Amino acid sequence: MSSTPAAQNLRDLARLRRVRDRIDRDYAQPLDVEALASYVHMSAGHLSREFRRAYGESPYGYLMTRRIERAMALLRRGDLSVTEVCFAVGCSSLGTFSTRFTELVGVPPSTYRREAAGEAEGMPACVAKQVTRPVRTKPVRNREASVPTRT
Repeated sequence: MSSTPAAQNLRDLARLRRVRDRIDRDYAQPLDVEALASYVHMSAGHLSREFRRAYGESPYGYLMTRRIERAMALLRRGDLSVTEVCFAVGCSSLGTFSTRFTELVGVPPSTYRREAAGEAEGMPACVAKQVTRPVRTKPVRNREASVPTRT
């Protein structure tokens, strides 16, 4: 039984959504492209190419963005050190965490913690999350790939 390219594309998109959902859910766990690819029965290379095509960034880039978003929330609370936040969101290298945080947010995590403490006080958590979300200069993260149509 052969599959049409459009049907295969829909199956791939469903698998990519499963990967994205797993990253969203398990961002603090040790995740790598090979494990994510195995989870959806794809090769690591195919997963990376298709994920980037569908969402505008690599699986690793998406994972780090999720971790940084969560780190921002923890740093706003002000009760954890930058190092504690780094490990709480699943990063194993403080240097990599700080570099990526600075790239996405525009300031180092220690500066963000100092400036953001109390910034969202009294604001509902759902609003604070939206208002303080990092501004990306790269492609939109949640962009879905379109299903190719025949013309």
